[in-house]
Amino acid sequence: MDEAKRIVTEIKNGNIKPLYFLFGEEPYYIDAIATYIEKNVLQEEEKGFNQMVLYGKDVNIDEIVANAKRYPMMAERQVVIVKEAQHLSRTIEELLKYAENPQPTTVLVICYKYKKLDKRKKLYKAVNEKGVIFESKKLYENKIPDWIRKHLQAKGYSISHKAAILLSEYLGNDLSRINNELEKLRFVLPKNTEITPTDIETHIGISKDYNNFELKKAIGERDVVKATRIINYFAQNPKDNPFVLTVTLLNSFFTQLLQYHGLNDHSPKSVASALRINPYFVDEIHLAARNYPMKRVSGIVSHLREMDMKGKGVGANAASHSDLLKELLVKII
Repeated sequence: MDEAKRIVTEIKNGNIKPLYFLFGEEPYYIDAIATYIEKNVLQEEEKGFNQMVLYGKDVNIDEIVANAKRYPMMAERQVVIVKEAQHLSRTIEELLKYAENPQPTTVLVICYKYKKLDKRKKLYKAVNEKGVIFESKKLYENKIPDWIRKHLQAKGYSISHKAAILLSEYLGNDLSRINNELEKLRFVLPKNTEITPTDIETHIGISKDYNNFELKKAIGERDVVKATRIINYFAQNPKDNPFVLTVTLLNSFFTQLLQYHGLNDHSPKSVASALRINPYFVDEIHLAARNYPMKRVSGIVSHLREMDMKGKGVGANAASHSDLLKELLVKII
């Protein structure tokens, strides 16, 4: 996210504010900014007396303010980082008085994950005036492949489009989890490498041929042989291919097909925008829509909901997840 990079660049250039309030649904950027401040604002020899990490479930606002108002010892400033500050959501507005007049020799960092700060309240306005306020928003899943590409590019790597799609399909939009897997790749692959599906299969363990991405594609093409092969592979490797994840992704796919049938404009740009999908998948949607008319798609969505319940043990009659997947495939194709 450009805003997160801008904040880090300003800190790197010496433009350090006394208060950083980091909030939002995506924890990755909150952690990234807080970690950069923790590692870089103070010299190593200054950290012992002048850097403190607090946790929201263990402190109250008064204790945070008391620590923030301390003077640094033999250093220009001190750093106070409050992690998991969302535990203070009921009392967070009590930080207002300090935010209006923050200690100039303190860098106070509030990590307020999974929560929003009300922009209408005085605290938001005070932080915005005296410090830095940053909202970390969840990325839509169709934006993840591009995020992966840019993230790797900044580290000196490239990635094939199919490999980026494979990672995003398997890992979803959890940026912290994606970053962890990319770190594994960077550890074993030299710089300037283009990461391929084979690299992902070898070093992360996501099969390049037998995964939900390929299953969805095979079903969309009504390729019974390929879809059956993939489901049989899933049956043999259930821990790596959870039933609930497969059903969820297929439900998302057929829900998108239902939306597609309701569109007046089927141009690639319009479809990608309306369905919030990566343009890479538009041709796949076009083909699947020809293979599955609207009435048929409605029936499949109903079957998927039924299978979701059976997968949770409702009316399954002790059928295994493998058997349920095979039954689902028959009902779809």
